[in-house]
Amino acid sequence: MPVLEQADDVTFILRLGDGENRFTPDWIAACNHALDRLEAVEAPRALITVADGTFWSTGLDLDWIGANPARLDELVIATHRLFARVLSLPVVTVAAIQGHAFAAGAMLALAHDFRVMREDRGFFCLPEVDLHLPFTPGMNALITARLPGAAAHEAMISGRRYGGEQAARVGLVTRATAQDAVLSSARDLADDMGRKDGRTLGAIKTRLFAQTLDALADDSLNTP
Repeated sequence: MPVLEQADDVTFILRLGDGENRFTPDWIAACNHALDRLEAVEAPRALITVADGTFWSTGLDLDWIGANPARLDELVIATHRLFARVLSLPVVTVAAIQGHAFAAGAMLALAHDFRVMREDRGFFCLPEVDLHLPFTPGMNALITARLPGAAAHEAMISGRRYGGEQAARVGLVTRATAQDAVLSSARDLADDMGRKDGRTLGAIKTRLFAQTLDALADDSLNTP
């Protein structure tokens, strides 16, 4: 389960886990508990979200959905809420992507201010078109708000798997780097930006992404 640790006087690290880090209600609740702890700290803060192993996150847990089909909407709504919370956090956020980031996992990365990805292995992918799963309006709003128009269009309609260098080239991630430099590069970004005033950051993000946050708050989902 995700856990929060404090790296220094400014930077906190949210560790997603060492498996596929799939979204379930319990997993999302653990993320929210960690973010509650982060927001309780009054001093300047920065958040780095990391994982261990082959995966950063592969998104919604399809096995859980198969076992709980009547709770699908509940899971999607909770996922939207998590995206919105990360997108508007009153701290600088950096996703340190050491492995695969797929579907809702990739969208969670997009909700961060910056993304650092391993350059040689791992894929960033929005595969919904090949899964016959149209993006919800909230997901669509998040992706199009966080990516350049052409990159969002290609990623969403192709389901293409982007390696780190390709992802950086088209703007899916902020930078790509060697495996052993992913976390340190994320720390550099966090250290550089982490002393910004939280109240000001929160207001800027909330206003910057007002339409996206409204879309993520819409519980109607509006999917076929």
